[in-house]
Amino acid sequence: MKRKTEFDIKNIRLANQGKNKIEWAEKQMDVLRLIKKRFLKEQPLKNLKISACLHVTTETANLMNTLKAGGADVVLCASNPLSTQDDTAASIVRHFRIPVYAICGEDRKTYYQHLKAALDHKPRITMDDGADLVSELHSKRKKQSKEILGSSEETTTGVIRLRSMEKKGILKFPIIAVNDAQTKHLFDNYYGTGQSTIDGILRATNILFAGKTVVVAGYGNCGKGVALRAKGLGAQVIVTEVNPVRALQAAMDGYEVTTMEKASLKGDIFVTLTGDISVIRKEHFLKMKEGAIVCNSGHFDVEIDIKDLAKMSKEKVIPRPFVEAFMLKDGKKVNLLGEGRLINLAAAEGHPASVMDMSFANQALAAEYIVKHHKELKKKVYVVPEEIDVEIAKLKLRTMGIAIDKLTPKQQKYLASWKSGT
Repeated sequence: MKRKTEFDIKNIRLANQGKNKIEWAEKQMDVLRLIKKRFLKEQPLKNLKISACLHVTTETANLMNTLKAGGADVVLCASNPLSTQDDTAASIVRHFRIPVYAICGEDRKTYYQHLKAALDHKPRITMDDGADLVSELHSKRKKQSKEILGSSEETTTGVIRLRSMEKKGILKFPIIAVNDAQTKHLFDNYYGTGQSTIDGILRATNILFAGKTVVVAGYGNCGKGVALRAKGLGAQVIVTEVNPVRALQAAMDGYEVTTMEKASLKGDIFVTLTGDISVIRKEHFLKMKEGAIVCNSGHFDVEIDIKDLAKMSKEKVIPRPFVEAFMLKDGKKVNLLGEGRLINLAAAEGHPASVMDMSFANQALAAEYIVKHHKELKKKVYVVPEEIDVEIAKLKLRTMGIAIDKLTPKQQKYLASWKSGT
């Protein structure tokens, strides 16, 4: 692959088409717009090099523009080979003059070349969605890792990996777990993933959910959102879990809770949202109904054992875009969506911009926080400071025209007192 010096995208001529979509998204990202306005005035990221490995979407474009408004020198690469919006990538390059390394459908080799290009930027701060830049810095670029002031992580899977690194004592710089901010995971994961996952399945298949049995693997915030919306469309929902507390919550939310072994006999649609490997395996494929639909809305394409599915099959056809129908040796078909990658981004457009508004507000303010506090931060994973979380919630409410009550002095005194009894 011949890589351009400043960017590597599909087609720069798609830029104007992408610009219109980016502007549409920006109108729904009120909080980020307010932050951008302040950043333009204060320049908190002046001359700071930032490399971001995120889904290259219209919402991400607005985050990149906000960082640049704050004075940052930004480079962007894709965190998923299928999630890139090629017209958005072109617009970021042409209209924002930000280097982008992302092509929808890029192969594994190209993906890692793009990671390399992002790190060749010599960033002081990195932004990740899955910890790939951090992993590269800890494995292949240990010397460069000393130059990093800090990093921020967007997703659950990435935070899990990073906390594991912290526990093992190998983390080389501080991390802000943007995913763990309340204004991120309680909205992006629950509302965003819930809606966009269903959107992706519908676009890929055009099936009717009503009357179907949907198996949701994993009952974290993402799984809860998908289960709720599948139920709202008239589906029967089965939840599989390994965490006893989450399994109990799913049962009390009214869902059938069982093992994947038993659920595989009943499901019409299977959605994995665990962040772990081999959630749906050979023994499950063998038990599935004719025409079962399998997809992933976790993070990496490892939750479904695709290699096993291919080995079990005598033929594969593509009846629709984003649908691979595997004909098993017994004549049964199992339909895999989006190559096992994030179905909400592979077949749809990801989360609505109004939800990503809060997630990317956290990213922007996390970068500012690292700049201001990196000297006092240790080599560990930090939750987004509460004051940032609260400020984003306040800004979001304000832009929605929602007013809330304030505690009276008497109420504040009562809550602060240990002497007041019942």
